[in-house]
Amino acid sequence: MNISVELTFSPLQSDFEVHIIGFIKKLRASGLTVLENPLSTQVYGDYDRVMKVLNEEIKTAFDLMDKGLLYLKIVKSDRSAYEPHF
Repeated sequence: MNISVELTFSPLQSDFEVHIIGFIKKLRASGLTVLENPLSTQVYGDYDRVMKVLNEEIKTAFDLMDKGLLYLKIVKSDRSAYEPHF
C-alpha cells in the first residue's frame, strides 16, 4: 500500500535550520520520493518503507535537539503526481 506523508519539522531552538536541513537530507538519502516546499516536506512510497525510514529519522532528529515539534499527516495513496485542475 502506498502512502503520502506531509511533515512540518520545527525545532524550538536558535539553531533550527541546521536540524531541519539535516533531517531533510537524511530523508532524501533514503531513496524515497521526497518533495519540499517552504512550509513542509512530503514523503511518498510504500507504507512499510516510509514508516521505517520516518521512525528512524524522527528518533535521530529528536535525539539531536533539545526541544521541537513535528506535525505529520498521512494519506492512504501516492499523491506525488497531484496537479490541481483549477
